[in-house]
Amino acid sequence: MSPTLSRAEPASPALRDLYAPVAEEMRQVDELMRSALRSEHSYIDELVRYGCMLGGKRLRPALVLLCGKALGGTVPAHITMAAVMELVHTASLIHDDILDDAATRRHLATVNSRWDNKASVLLGDYLFTHAFCLAAAIGSVWACQEIARSINLVCEGELRQKGARGDYHLNETSYMEIISAKTATLYACSCALGAHFAGGTTEQVKQLSLYGQDLGIAFQIVDDVLDLAGDEATVGKSLGTDLEQQKLTLPLIHLLSVAEPAQRREVLDILQCAGNHRRQALSPYLERYDAFSYSYAVARQYIQSAIRRLDRLPPSVALQQLQAITEFVVTRSV
Repeated sequence: MSPTLSRAEPASPALRDLYAPVAEEMRQVDELMRSALRSEHSYIDELVRYGCMLGGKRLRPALVLLCGKALGGTVPAHITMAAVMELVHTASLIHDDILDDAATRRHLATVNSRWDNKASVLLGDYLFTHAFCLAAAIGSVWACQEIARSINLVCEGELRQKGARGDYHLNETSYMEIISAKTATLYACSCALGAHFAGGTTEQVKQLSLYGQDLGIAFQIVDDVLDLAGDEATVGKSLGTDLEQQKLTLPLIHLLSVAEPAQRREVLDILQCAGNHRRQALSPYLERYDAFSYSYAVARQYIQSAIRRLDRLPPSVALQQLQAITEFVVTRSV
């Protein structure tokens, strides 16, 4: 029996509380996705239903809706744009799992693990094209341009990260540029869409977009910490993939920049050697040089910047939830 495409209730109770002001709209987003993605072909239908269970926290559609409510209320275009951003995000995850050779996500086998890479590539493309069809139906050239530009930046960030694999001289500035593109761009786009379709001013759209950008950077920093320090059973996805793919993330960049020469050579030996023991072997060095504490401190700086972006919004429950989401991002364990 095929899994159902129904994700109206996020897995985390904390997220259910954060999304409470837009719970009905989130249900409508799920219904739109269910309707738009239904296929009469059983193989496609099963792939789509399964793939859409792997999307995760549903932060991007929630941000579209909360930003809309923070500026007065949502309209039908918000539902469509929230679905678009969730489809784009899910498609990018399915492709990411191929790049990372990941086996699990959300405690389930990835599409590439359960089927194969060919099915995953095609499914990701299928979801991308559905997203563009939905976006085009709104009739907003501006929105279509923003979404297309954002996806292009995501791809650019992924390509930069691919090109930087094995580059043990990668600096923090370059890392920030990469994650700003590959992760934070979709957060920024979600917030901008929410503000735009609520009739926000040019400045409000800009500030909420920057809020999303800062939030997304902090989210990725924490994700990179969890990849090194998290518990796979808790996080619910394959961890250590950054190490396997020789991607330098902020904790490792910091470690390599401050470690004494002899210990830096030891760390490089661990990074370059074969085997699946790298997380365990690196742990003492990461702790000794406070790499995780440093990374969380940087994430907090971006969170503080994100909160300041909300200063010009009128008081509302939606505004309170946008503020609360920032704390969730840096305290989560999944």
